[in-house]
Amino acid sequence: MAEGVLEIDRISKRYGQVVALQDMSFDVRAGELFGFVGSNGAGKTTTMRIALGVLAADSGEVRWNGKPIDLDTRRRIGYMPEERGLYPRMKVLDQLVYLAELHGLGTNEAHRSAENWIARLSLRDRRGDEVQKLSLGNQQRVQLAAALVHEPDVLVLDEPFSGLDPVAVDVMSGVLREKAAAGVPVVFSSHQLDLVERLCDRVGIVSNGTLVACGTVDELRAGGATRLVVEVPEARNGWAAELSGVRVIGSDGGRTVLELDQGVDDQAVLQAALATGPVHEFSRQRPSLMELFRNVVTEERRA
Repeated sequence: MAEGVLEIDRISKRYGQVVALQDMSFDVRAGELFGFVGSNGAGKTTTMRIALGVLAADSGEVRWNGKPIDLDTRRRIGYMPEERGLYPRMKVLDQLVYLAELHGLGTNEAHRSAENWIARLSLRDRRGDEVQKLSLGNQQRVQLAAALVHEPDVLVLDEPFSGLDPVAVDVMSGVLREKAAAGVPVVFSSHQLDLVERLCDRVGIVSNGTLVACGTVDELRAGGATRLVVEVPEARNGWAAELSGVRVIGSDGGRTVLELDQGVDDQAVLQAALATGPVHEFSRQRPSLMELFRNVVTEERRA
């Protein structure tokens, strides 16, 4: 496969009366890191399994470069499941070579690639160990190596950072950035939203089997309310609560966090603050991805 776009187009899936996915749609572009976030049971893993052909969709289509994905295409996808998908009694090197050969690499090429990823992921001292004898973190590294050993053209990773220590997180982050820089579309799910915010070009938020928001973090922020941080050490109590269209989100001494309704002039807030005392700080607060996620999901549930 050459560089291209992975498309998830209106995928739906039911289990009896339970709706797992409803018209799930998004794309992952060449060289893009796409973060897929949602609560447990929201539909992330089901979407990934359908993309891999592990599950069949009731309706909708998965495409690569505009064409439906077939078996040959799926062999060029690197998949990392959330649950361990390794042979516990098989040695690390033997397992990676075997998996590379399953994806079509010759024996010599499979050995070279396996040794390369063992070195890259700091597993040299464990190459002859059975997977079941490794720590959970090292098992996770082997699982990533298994997704990469055949040099895939698309990466689909389900909770790849789960159970990793900070050093391993940095290593895995570097690998994902490197793959994206080489033109590989990378989609991964994670509950570690600070990592998603730091790594990803775009983020998709899923709730109850539907994609409810999608875009860059800045684009997702643009749809939210304006927040201000105002520090007035000598302010009288309740000064901000008197302002129309302004809500007090938090207050600590003279430092107050405010949320403004759409159309409220922040300069009017500044003037009100100055009227109550010297202003030491007046700045906009950028909501984190965690806050954006909570707001989007809460609004969706209310709707």
